[in-house]
Amino acid sequence: MTASTSCLFNLPLFRFRSLSLLSSSSSRLPLSSFRSISPRKFRAFSAMTTDAKDAGMDDVQRRLMFADECILVDETDRVVGHDSKYNCHLMENIEAKNLLHRAFSVFLFNSKYELLLQQRSKAKVTFPLVWTNTCCSHPLHRDSELIEENALGVRNAAQRKLLDELGIVAEDVPVDEFTPLGRMLYKAPSDGKWGEHELDYLLFIVRDVKVQPNPDEVADIKYVSREGLKELVKKADAGEEGLKLSPWFRLVVDNFLMKWWDHVEKGTLDEAVDMKTIHKL
Repeated sequence: MTASTSCLFNLPLFRFRSLSLLSSSSSRLPLSSFRSISPRKFRAFSAMTTDAKDAGMDDVQRRLMFADECILVDETDRVVGHDSKYNCHLMENIEAKNLLHRAFSVFLFNSKYELLLQQRSKAKVTFPLVWTNTCCSHPLHRDSELIEENALGVRNAAQRKLLDELGIVAEDVPVDEFTPLGRMLYKAPSDGKWGEHELDYLLFIVRDVKVQPNPDEVADIKYVSREGLKELVKKADAGEEGLKLSPWFRLVVDNFLMKWWDHVEKGTLDEAVDMKTIHKL
């Protein structure tokens, strides 16, 4: 028995009543998942499942909000701690505590140099149903995703999330094929409660892949050419079809994407790399 499992079995009896809330097949966590959650986070997770203000949250998203630990950094990208995905995305924490976490945005192109976009699922806590780049998420506070050298930890996280969100297997997106082009720091409120404050690694990769979207994460996907993306931006600007773009994707489109797309087509992405600068946008 591990130490963390022992702590779980030593919880007072009344705390086990919270476990009954997780007994349905749609929300049950395996014991291995509880081993990775400290008693403090477990109590917070139990409380969260019954919190009326979060009642509309999807079971999968609710679980991940506490199971996932984001990497807290300062504005120079130095690791300063870690906290739950839930706490990192509360605007009151972002504003009052200036919580900033590490993130990544993947831009995957096929051999026709078309960019794969996704529409975030309706269940997403922040920015539901907006269109964005291929995959956007966070490296977690775990050894394999904390590796600083050549942004290996972030690249490991990107490979993990491409499988989770889009069903793209690791063999199709080897970590060595990702090119980290740059970093940007931005803040964006999603609604009155949630938002983003991220130091975002921008990862490019050119691969032909098989895509099987996870409906808990992704509502729709499409490949777009440059002209197709320009048309999408025009529609979003005009408010046509209720189409919206994520704020981080729009920042990349407005500041970097088209010139980087040139390098994608020419096979010269290495010439565009600038990992020393943190662009504050």
